[in-house]
Amino acid sequence: MFIDEVKVKLIAGRGGDGIVAFRREKYVPKGGPAGGNGGRGGSIIFVGDEGKTTLLHLRYNKIIKAKNGEPGRGKNMYGKDAEDVYVYVPLGTVVYDDKTGEVLADITNHKQQVVIAQGGRGGRGNTAFATSRVPAPEFCEKGLPGEVKEVRVELKVLADVGLVGFPSVGKSTLISVVSAARPKIAEYHFTTLHPNLGFVQVPDGRSFVMADLPGLIEGAHLGAGLGIQFLRHIERTRVIVHVIDMSGSEGRDPYDDYQKINNELAQYNESLLKRPQIIAANKMDLPSAKENLPKFLEKVGDVPVIPISAYTKENINELLYKIADVLETIPQNAFLMEPNKEEIVEYTFVKKEKDFTITKDDDGVFHVRGPIIEKYFNLTDFSKDANVKLFAQRLRRLGVDDELRKLGVKHGDTVRILDYEFEFFD
Repeated sequence: MFIDEVKVKLIAGRGGDGIVAFRREKYVPKGGPAGGNGGRGGSIIFVGDEGKTTLLHLRYNKIIKAKNGEPGRGKNMYGKDAEDVYVYVPLGTVVYDDKTGEVLADITNHKQQVVIAQGGRGGRGNTAFATSRVPAPEFCEKGLPGEVKEVRVELKVLADVGLVGFPSVGKSTLISVVSAARPKIAEYHFTTLHPNLGFVQVPDGRSFVMADLPGLIEGAHLGAGLGIQFLRHIERTRVIVHVIDMSGSEGRDPYDDYQKINNELAQYNESLLKRPQIIAANKMDLPSAKENLPKFLEKVGDVPVIPISAYTKENINELLYKIADVLETIPQNAFLMEPNKEEIVEYTFVKKEKDFTITKDDDGVFHVRGPIIEKYFNLTDFSKDANVKLFAQRLRRLGVDDELRKLGVKHGDTVRILDYEFEFFD
């Protein structure tokens, strides 16, 4: 079964907790801190695999979860890092953040690896906090949670050439003639249910990959027929070959077919019309095709038109030479999707904003939020007084206490940090 789009939830592993421990060996007087750090949580990594052709293995695996790192141990022993989870996907797979639409990865090479969900950092044990001023700290850190992401995984076949056209115009016959691909060929619409790839060898030694895409019909970009499911695969191709039934055997006008297919491509993604196009005027073995061809040439303009017959193999080599010539003018990776990156045009010095925000909730309680606040909160084990003091000290260094005082918070008042409530001590 050909599956080219799935949604998956990724849960990276949490980092292991650091611990508080002290050396108590018989012959080690005044043994110092000996709490080891926790191990790193497992990350989820997508890997390109040229042996895969579908996302079927992800369709029934809606949640992918990595293991947590092991906690630290006494005698300064570190917890073991959790193993990363590798998700093997076909070449041409694009991973999107399902909430924002951001491109997280475009996997086009065999064994290419991209970390999609990062495992959490392990917490530090009390040995890591030892200083000359505090030689025997009694606090440690918890491990940070791993990233949780809901992603949309799309497969866009990697092909140099895409065959487009109405159903039953001869696309499948053409690819079966020029390559070893053996798609199903029958005299009814939508025989082709998924893209077929074929490796094409030109007589002069050049080669390229051709994709036979399911037939498009008018309204495909809105979901009519099978088109909307497979229009995404055209985005990868460097050259678009229109296969036109020049005989009009289905009662349609060849030039009208050409305009309608171009309109569907433009409605889906206007940039597709900027790619080189070649028209394969098919079914030239039929008498009506020879009558229609001159009229078609008058209307089509500068687009190269190669009259062929996929059935009798007439002029097939001329078409292959033309495709290979055009491909040589287009870079191999011209239409890959780059992960979204912020563009920095010019650097200017600006005043750094606070690492936190304080707002007043409807019940009158001041609420402290911010990424750094959340990080410190997740690192803290609130079951131990020493850890709570360390958390309070970190907030004080950030300036949270001073800001709360300016807003009128007094000793004994309730302060909400994230979704938890604390008593303010001055």
